[in-house]
Amino acid sequence: MKLEYNRIIDSTLLKADTLPHEIDALCADAHKYQFYAVCVNPSYVRYAKNILKGTGVKLCTVVGFPLGQTTQRQKVYETKIAIKEGADEIDMVMNIAEFKKRCACVISEIRAVKKVCGKRTLKVIIETALLNQDEIRDAVNVCIDGNADFVKTSTGFSMRGASLEDITIMREASGNLIKIKASGGVQTAQQFLDFFNAGVSRIGTSNAVKIMEELHKLESHEHR
Repeated sequence: MKLEYNRIIDSTLLKADTLPHEIDALCADAHKYQFYAVCVNPSYVRYAKNILKGTGVKLCTVVGFPLGQTTQRQKVYETKIAIKEGADEIDMVMNIAEFKKRCACVISEIRAVKKVCGKRTLKVIIETALLNQDEIRDAVNVCIDGNADFVKTSTGFSMRGASLEDITIMREASGNLIKIKASGGVQTAQQFLDFFNAGVSRIGTSNAVKIMEELHKLESHEHR
């Protein structure tokens, strides 16, 4: 496939009522399409790790999810457990209330979690739906100062997911010092391509297979 679109996808399943057979399917599809990673809730990390052995697919989980309203200690502890159970990447929700109070503790929290992650990838979710444009810019800089690897738009549990406007602001603020992940509401190949062309390095979606099928159709149509 053109540009290996599959290699920027985090195929995601974070529903509260997720059952084991759904994780089985998520991991099987990720192996088939060679998505970069799957993202699951912490309770499924150990289970998913066993399924993904030898597939080349990374395992991502969430911390402080979906509200970010846990303490630094709790986020660090969650991260330690997740890594011990096999997580390759951590998507952590920023403490948005503390950020809005301009508390330096947000930077120290990100640094503390990144320290536990070590060489593993840390993505910080800033929940752009709850921020104005200036706050989005500031949040990107906070993530840079916190040594995060990625800044991520959304949990998928707020008022809306990622928008192209969000990505434009984040790209301008990032100065190429941090990568960007778009997530939340990415449901179609056209949305995927729009975000890809806007310069994101990763896209999180619970519609990964559908998007890949649509991309294949678009590619086939172009070659007629």
